[in-house]
Amino acid sequence: MSFPPCPQCASELTYNDGIQLVCPECGNEWLEGEATQADTEKVVKDSNGTVLQDGDTVTLIKDLKIKGSSQVIKQGTKVKNIRIVEGDHDIACKIDGSNMMLKSEFLKKV
Repeated sequence: MSFPPCPQCASELTYNDGIQLVCPECGNEWLEGEATQADTEKVVKDSNGTVLQDGDTVTLIKDLKIKGSSQVIKQGTKVKNIRIVEGDHDIACKIDGSNMMLKSEFLKKV
């Protein structure tokens, strides 16, 4: 018997434990009839809980050190035309002409 792939990591090794489906790779558990992550649109919220969308303008709520550099992006920096992406750093944008990936928890919608 074949089971659907894991909605979280897409592993094909899922199995039924009697009540729900389980992924041995990531540990995700879900009911067979539940909507998968691919069926639902990802909702990204800023530090205040406001939903962010592609094209929004946000400001940084704290100084952020740029990984691998001694530079810092200052609190209050305005970032225009953001894009929502998958992953831990869920905002893609340009700051001073450089591509950056930011976490939405450090942003506030303008």
